[in-house]
Amino acid sequence: MHRLGGVGLAAFDRQRESLRSFAELSTELSKTQVDHLHVQLTQFRSALTHFALNHRDSIRRDPTFRHAFQQMCSSIGVDPLAGPRKGGWWAEMLGMGDWQYELGVQIVDVCVSTRERNGGVIELGELVRMVSKLRGVESGVVTEEDVIRSIKTLQPLGAGYEVIDVGNGRKMVRSVVKELDEDQATILAEAQAEGGRVVEETLVTRAGWTRERARAALENMLLRDGLCWLDAQDEQHGKAYWVPSAMRWDE
Repeated sequence: MHRLGGVGLAAFDRQRESLRSFAELSTELSKTQVDHLHVQLTQFRSALTHFALNHRDSIRRDPTFRHAFQQMCSSIGVDPLAGPRKGGWWAEMLGMGDWQYELGVQIVDVCVSTRERNGGVIELGELVRMVSKLRGVESGVVTEEDVIRSIKTLQPLGAGYEVIDVGNGRKMVRSVVKELDEDQATILAEAQAEGGRVVEETLVTRAGWTRERARAALENMLLRDGLCWLDAQDEQHGKAYWVPSAMRWDE
């Protein structure tokens, strides 16, 4: 019995030693892998830094190049265009933080200056056009993607800035703190398709609404929300509603 007990203890000691060896080996392998990863990340950061600095002007001015660069960075979890708070070192190095917030200020300028006529909802393409005109040629081309990204940086302000999809690939930008219901989104989509003009008959035939629902939704947008104008002398239907955010302006 004594001999068997000794064998059992010896086996236990060998097993414990083996476990310790495996643990040490695992730790060493993990450290080696981490060190190797740090080296790779350092090399990658250096290469990407060199690329970004050499092409900084192209990134700022060329929307196609900017998009390609952003896509390349997104694939590895880096977002250099997110602004200084989220973009950190990247935003500071590229100078994109100031560029992004400058664009944000211009978006706010356009939204506020047009709010009286459109009720705080503007078509995305129209916003891009007006912001581009405000910036001038020397500031470079601005795309819808740039504007959408910049609007996301404005959301923490709590002023209601948001991009809304109204269907069929059409997007509107809301700059007031209020939600659009489904009926309003439908009316906005129809207004965009008709150059800003909506009548009850359009909603009845295309959206399948009852005439009462169409009339109530349009009246709410006119009187409650201030999102449209009334033409009480429409030649074809007698009454038509015009949605300024879906109209094209020459200014």
